[in-house]
Amino acid sequence: MPEAVRLIVISGLSGSGKSVALKLLEDHDFYCVDNIPAALLKPFVAHTLRSPDRLYHRTAVGIDARNSAAEIATVPDLVRELKSSGIDCELIFLTASDDELLRRYAETRRKHPLSRGSEGLREAIQLERTLLDPIAQASDMIVDTSREGTQTLRETMRHRIEQRHRPRLSILFESFGFKYGLPGDADFVFDARSLPNPYWEPHLRALTGRDAEVGAYIEKDPGLPRLVTDITAFIEARIGEFHASSRRYLTAAIGCTGGQHRSVYLVERIAADFATRHRDVSAYHSELPGAVVFQPATPGGAAR
Repeated sequence: MPEAVRLIVISGLSGSGKSVALKLLEDHDFYCVDNIPAALLKPFVAHTLRSPDRLYHRTAVGIDARNSAAEIATVPDLVRELKSSGIDCELIFLTASDDELLRRYAETRRKHPLSRGSEGLREAIQLERTLLDPIAQASDMIVDTSREGTQTLRETMRHRIEQRHRPRLSILFESFGFKYGLPGDADFVFDARSLPNPYWEPHLRALTGRDAEVGAYIEKDPGLPRLVTDITAFIEARIGEFHASSRRYLTAAIGCTGGQHRSVYLVERIAADFATRHRDVSAYHSELPGAVVFQPATPGGAAR
């Protein structure tokens, strides 16, 4: 087997951004094949692993719902087989909310690949979710693109994939607003709404949890230390479990009402703390302009 072979399998709902993710990998020197039939995945992988050509040392393949249910069901078992044989293999699933997918299809006026006969677009999306559920359940990482533009998705993928070095666990802390819905890519979700809301202070409303004035306001709450300690202890206890099951990514989401103040502050504080003990820690603020993604720059301090 060629040295340092890496395989990434990208799947997900039509319209969720699979082509964008594959294009990013292609830009980073992955050999990419989109829409490969699931039945051909095993012989394709066998061919690339036997090849001495370095062209295939970094390969990514896209698999969508235009396969039979039986063929799709073979993908998780194949990925597990490849991992158990020592191959650096990841399964990544992209998803989005029904409303966002409907909006994207309305904009592009494209036909859903599973739209047949009298089935409407919403029914086709639900059918696709059902067909791809075995892959989603077995995925190493789920990326919810409901509120991500193309550039933000590229940044998310770059931080979560291209800059991660095996065998480290990549830990992402994500802030969000409950009023916009739960993030679909979170392994664990925590609620920061028990803290006082800076939104109701006129001089803090236009600021975010990245501003010192907001942090000082939140830090006055006597319940803050216990909340930080509880979240930190819970995630620390899960890290060993993720390592034991060969999981590559851990995503912890912290939410408040609008995703601007309390959740942002907690994510930055906790991510900076974890960065003093773990090497691959990053943070993502889904409700801030530009959907800020960063890695703590120095131990104990978050990048600004």
